[in-house]
Amino acid sequence: MQSGFLLAATEGGVVDGLKHTAAEVGEKFGFNTQLFVSQLIGFFIVAFLLHRFAYKPLLALLDDREKKISDSLAAAEKMKADLAKADEDRKRVLAEAGAQATRIVEEARAAAAKIAEAETQRAVAAAAEIIAKAKLANEAEFNRMRLELRKEVGRLVVAASVQVTGKILTDADRQRLAQETQQQFAA
Repeated sequence: MQSGFLLAATEGGVVDGLKHTAAEVGEKFGFNTQLFVSQLIGFFIVAFLLHRFAYKPLLALLDDREKKISDSLAAAEKMKADLAKADEDRKRVLAEAGAQATRIVEEARAAAAKIAEAETQRAVAAAAEIIAKAKLANEAEFNRMRLELRKEVGRLVVAASVQVTGKILTDADRQRLAQETQQQFAA
C-alpha cells in the first residue's frame, strides 16, 4: 500500500494518483455521472420529505405525549398536596372544636360553682348538649369534606388515566376507576 502512495507521489503527487485511480474504478464498474446525480437528487428529495412529513410530526407527537405525562404527574402531586391540606384543615377544625368544647365546659363549671345545685345540673346538661351538637356538626363537616375529597380524587384519577393512556374512557370505566380509587382511599 505504501509503495502505491510512493509511486503516486513520485509521478505527480498523491492527489493525481487518487484521481487517476478513481477514474479507473469508475470506468471499471460503469460509473455514470448523470445517473449518480439523479440518484443523489432523489435521495435528498426523499430525505426532505421524510424529515418534513414523518420525523417532524413524530417528534411533535412525542413532545406532546411527554407534556401530557408531565402534566399528569403535576396533577397527581397537586392532588397529594390538596389531600395533605384537607387533612391539616380537618385536624385544625377538630382541635378548634375540642378547644371550644373545653372552654365551654370550663365556663359551665365556673358558673356551676356560683349557682345552686339545680342550676349546676342545668348548666352541665346544656354544656353536654352543646358539646354533642359541636361533635355532630364536626362529624358532619368531616364526612362532607371526606366525600368531596373522594369524589375529587376519583375525578382526578380518571382524568390522569385518560391523559396517561391517551384513550377516552366509557362511563362504566370512569365509574369503575372512581369506585376503585374510593375503596383504596378508604382503606
